[in-house]
Amino acid sequence: MIWRIPRQSYRRPAPLPVGLPSSVRALSSSLISNLNVASILALPPLSDDQSPRTIVVTGHVRTIRNQKRHSFVEIGDGSTIRSLQALLDPAQAISLGTGTAVTISGSWRRSPPGKEQSHELHAVDVTVVGATDPESYPIQKKYHSAEYLRTIPHLRLRSPFHALLARLRSDCEFYVSAFFRANQYIRLQPPVITSSDCEGAGEVFTLRPKEGKRALLSGSSAGTDEFFRGPKYLTVSSQLHLEAFVHEHQKVWALSPTFRAEKSDTPRHLSEFYMLEAELRTGSIGSVMDLVEDLIRDIAVKVQSSDVGKELLAVKHTMEADTGKEMSSRTEVMIRRWSGLKRKFWPRITYTEAIKLLEAAANDPQIVFHYKPSWQSGLQLEHEKFIAAEIGQGSPVFVTDYPRSVKPFYMLPSDVKGVTMDGDQPTVACFDLLLPEACEVVGGSLREHRLEPLLRAMQEHRLLPLARSEDQECGLASPRKSAEPSDLDWYVDLRRYGSVPHGGFGLGFDRLLGYLAGVDNIRDVVPWPRYYGKCDC
Repeated sequence: MIWRIPRQSYRRPAPLPVGLPSSVRALSSSLISNLNVASILALPPLSDDQSPRTIVVTGHVRTIRNQKRHSFVEIGDGSTIRSLQALLDPAQAISLGTGTAVTISGSWRRSPPGKEQSHELHAVDVTVVGATDPESYPIQKKYHSAEYLRTIPHLRLRSPFHALLARLRSDCEFYVSAFFRANQYIRLQPPVITSSDCEGAGEVFTLRPKEGKRALLSGSSAGTDEFFRGPKYLTVSSQLHLEAFVHEHQKVWALSPTFRAEKSDTPRHLSEFYMLEAELRTGSIGSVMDLVEDLIRDIAVKVQSSDVGKELLAVKHTMEADTGKEMSSRTEVMIRRWSGLKRKFWPRITYTEAIKLLEAAANDPQIVFHYKPSWQSGLQLEHEKFIAAEIGQGSPVFVTDYPRSVKPFYMLPSDVKGVTMDGDQPTVACFDLLLPEACEVVGGSLREHRLEPLLRAMQEHRLLPLARSEDQECGLASPRKSAEPSDLDWYVDLRRYGSVPHGGFGLGFDRLLGYLAGVDNIRDVVPWPRYYGKCDC
């Protein structure tokens, strides 16, 4: 049987007017429906000889102001920080309150002179889609602290500023994807469940199945009957798996969730966050830094010119009161940050040069460090802030060639011929990118692509049995596999069979978003923040 759509049931959409959002449909028609608030507010103003348009809008009531003859209702739907004002009869507004989901249809007319909104919706029909109790609704038209809003993450998403952050995240993901596609990178989906700790810090979440009724009755437990025949973890980085792909695809990237069981109660740390990672075939750490610099600069330029960027400069959000920031100063901070990211050249200094700078600063009585800078102990947060401010002067700073002792096993020495960046002190070809005020946001390195040096490094970090040192050369001049298995045997195989020089980086995507948005606490950037002692919803 052939089904045919009746001719009268199909309407060909009218052409889109030039310069308007693609969602704006059929402006020449008497009825405009299926539009969000942002698209309605972007409609061209009505001329004197034009009849009012019929508009249908769906959203949540942000505020309602009742007067004797009229009720003024502000509708929002997350598409813009602005609200659409609807003019209702008091009888139409009886069942409405803050938080109510409604659909309102009516005529889109010019507002009286002196009104903030040039047009308003004169309601004809009001339908309550989802009722709410206005007295108990947690988000009212008043100041709410950021700490309070974190207790209701499922509802704070409806606040104008958090809806704006969601759109910033969406836009930035698009910019990242477009950048990598233009540079011929392949996007991949690495696994979340892994068999190893990539960073070697031991801050991993162990994965176990929930014990069912059958297991409880039989007395068995997940600890003795492993689902995967051994302990597995939530990933702390996708780097190792991307390295497997780079041997075939040459340039790859991923944006995926990452998990750290780190008991840090700071505004900079989360237990679940998104990491933007990329790997490419290269023998130069400079080319990896160039990639990072081009990527972040591209994002900053596009954010600043976007509608979301303009709204970020205009919006006043609750985090200002918590940090004591005034609206004007926050706007100035954001403009300064964006300008710094757009600079042509970002300074690059070695770790050794940074330590010398810090040691000289520590001798200044006006500069106080809680942690004395030393070459062996690495950089603390206060050191990173000083370097970013002193060297960057508003722009990001690359710090390169850290001591081998403070970095993971997989990093290539700074000079594979045996010469290091600090005399007898071994260093590795790596970098951290420090942003002013936010500090470390990106870390990258060249990877050890040679088999024997990798095996030695893994032994030093106790990731392989010491018996590995007795491996003999065989076959294609590569050591034998040990009879004692390791969770990283597959990673070693990448070097055993046709390895190539390569490097890459990991970028804390949520930290970057917070930096762009002027939000200092990462818990306010992530829609569902998980951190030590907190995992609601």
